[in-house]
Formats: sequence, C-alpha cells, structure tokens
Amino acid sequence: MTKPLAHRIALVTGASRGIGYATAIALAKAGAHIVATARTQGGLEELDDEIRKDGGSATLVPLNLTDTDGIARLGAGLHERYGKLDILVGNAGVLGPSSPIGHIELKAFNDVMAVNVSANFQLIRCMEPLLRQSDAGRAVFVTSGAANKATAYVSPYAASKAALETLARAWAQETANTKLRVNLFNPGPVRTRMRATLMPGEDPATLDTPEQVAEFIVPMCAPDWTETGKFYDYKTRSLMSFRAPA
Repeated sequence: MTKPLAHRIALVTGASRGIGYATAIALAKAGAHIVATARTQGGLEELDDEIRKDGGSATLVPLNLTDTDGIARLGAGLHERYGKLDILVGNAGVLGPSSPIGHIELKAFNDVMAVNVSANFQLIRCMEPLLRQSDAGRAVFVTSGAANKATAYVSPYAASKAALETLARAWAQETANTKLRVNLFNPGPVRTRMRATLMPGEDPATLDTPEQVAEFIVPMCAPDWTETGKFYDYKTRSLMSFRAPA
C-alpha cells in the first residue's frame, strides 16, 4: 500500500529533539524522505536510527540556523540533488531569557530574533523556488500562544513568534495563487525541554507529548491540504483564520 507522502522530500528544522524530532519521524512513517537539520550531530544520528527502524530514510544536515550562508548552501544542495522541495517544517526555535524587558541585554534579544525570525526569513528566501517546483509545496511554521498573548517575562520569545506569524502570513498571501500552501501551527504546552525550562515546577505527565502533537502537523504537509494563511491551534483542535483587532 502506497504511503501518503511517498516520494516527497521534507525539510524539518530543529529535528534533533522535541516536536521537530517527533514530526520528522511521523513524516518519515508517512513515506517522506527527511532532510533533518539541527545543531547537534548526536541528536540527528538518533533520529536517523529511529527513522531507519521503520524503513524510512533521512539526510542529516548539522547546521546552526544563524548561519544564513549555510541555509543558502542547503537550498543549493537540495536543488542539485532533488530539484524540488515538497515540505518545509520550520520548527527550530529558542526560548531566550525569562526576565523583565529592562533586564534583558540587547545581544540576548538579538540572539532570539536571529533563530526564531531571521533564520526562517532566510529559509523562505532559499526554499521558495524549490517548493514552487513541487506539485504541492507545503510549509508549516511552529508558533506559540505567547505571540498573541504578549506573555510577560518572555518578551523576546513572544515578539519573535509574533514576527514569525506575520512573516508566514505575508508569504501565504504572496503565494496564494500558486500551488504552495503556508500555515502556522501552535502546539500549546507540550512535554519538551523548552517547556520544562520555562515551567520547572510543572508536572510533565500532565502535558501531551511531541509525538501526539506531530500527528496533527503531518496532515498539513500533505498534498490534499488546501488551506493557506491559517493557524492551527492544537489545544482546541481547530483551524483558525486571522482577524484584525476589534
């Protein structure tokens, strides 16, 4: 029986742990070849082992996404090897400092923006031509409720996710008349290392796992997904449209 994502190429950032790791495995189980990026070689090798256990395949790309030239080289390499990209999951992100705004150094703020915003901007620039070569290019960016709640004490993270959402929505509008679909995914509180850092007293057993979340990202990457410029909220299991403030 043919798998739904057979012969499709999927690039997943931040794939060495958490939601990125689980999503890469879920996409591979659906038949996609995974191009996995992360800073840690060891985490990528563990991912490769898991994917191969189920008969899947992966290409490992150790890459710090602040290396914008490295992202450009990755795009060139994908073009040379496959001539297209079918799926982009922009998952990589950093939390940054948890402090009042006045206590945060400019460098710390810029470091968060570099990973959560600028890297995704470069990914869009370098991967759009490849996604347009697909018969059904799909891009999903992982966001956070902090973006619209403007959560206190994590202002760099909240601001970066708000910027990411606007960037993705603008791209969705620019590509609305193409075969490319661009959407956002908000996982909410999930049992990840980032969540444990932010909420050290929280019982992780009360949270859903990255594997549970990943099962809802996979359909957004499929050729039969037609929505664009939307926001999937995992907690409420609902696909939402953005509206102007009242």
